[in-house]
Amino acid sequence: MSAPAATGAKVNISRDVPQWTGDYRRYDLVKEFLAALAAMTLLTVVLAVVFGSPDKPSISLAEWANNDPNDFVVTAVAELDGTSGTATYGAPYTDDPSAGQKLGPLPLQRWGGVREPVDTAQDFVLGPLSTVTGDAALSSALSQYTAASADQRKTWTGAYADALDKADDHDPAKVAAGDYGPVPVLSAKLLDLARSGGLDGRLLAEKGFYQTDYAKPLLFLADGGYVEDQARAEHLGGDQWGMMNETGRYPGQAWLWLYTFWYQIPPFNHSDNADALVWGLMMVLSLALVLLPFIPGLRSIPGATRVYRLIWRDHYRQR
Repeated sequence: MSAPAATGAKVNISRDVPQWTGDYRRYDLVKEFLAALAAMTLLTVVLAVVFGSPDKPSISLAEWANNDPNDFVVTAVAELDGTSGTATYGAPYTDDPSAGQKLGPLPLQRWGGVREPVDTAQDFVLGPLSTVTGDAALSSALSQYTAASADQRKTWTGAYADALDKADDHDPAKVAAGDYGPVPVLSAKLLDLARSGGLDGRLLAEKGFYQTDYAKPLLFLADGGYVEDQARAEHLGGDQWGMMNETGRYPGQAWLWLYTFWYQIPPFNHSDNADALVWGLMMVLSLALVLLPFIPGLRSIPGATRVYRLIWRDHYRQR
């Protein structure tokens, strides 16, 4: 092609440039866009109806305390006694050398160390209650409990936990008489604090202007049975294969199906180290996917199956 001599000059096209001799087809881009938009909108609505999940509001400690006070008290006593799930979880919350997920002989969970130290008795019960003023009965109970030895505290909390377990519906009002020290008062006062909404704010970690660390309220909630009951009601239990989007109205965790699938089958669904085992398996599968072009045998599957001829069948049909 020769260059133009000046702006606006005609361009001489070389006769050597091959000209298109095939057919021309009319293509309406606007029509194509509107058709695709209508199809995707209809598909989105249908899939949302069939597979959509409810947009449930977040659960607060106040909601838990008001809707299931007995479970709240049982959990509070377990936090005070150091027998709750968080207290016995190990890293990153507590320094327990016997706790934690393992991958064979490798203690993966302990390797991470204690990054979010939690003292359940102090952080979930005694600390929040110590901020309450003007309550003589509470002040006396706190003084009695903190002045007692560790063995005496363990005796009180253990006895009261056993009594709650034997009481009808775990109701504190139906607990048999016994020597529980100040534990009943402490648990009852914590229930009152939670019902008023005060416990939610006191468990938040103040690390800046914007509050984004909800670790302690979530851990306290997870130690009880209320959250699990709500999850199972929405078919979200570990054996119910449920998933839902909890924050906003954006697509939920459907992409996690491959990860959560392994928890439903042996040996993962019966292993105490299921988290570590599933993580290890997913790392192997992810590595295989990344290295697929370099793995002999696997990289030859598309050519051996000739699947490319099915994908590009129009091209090969014309040839």
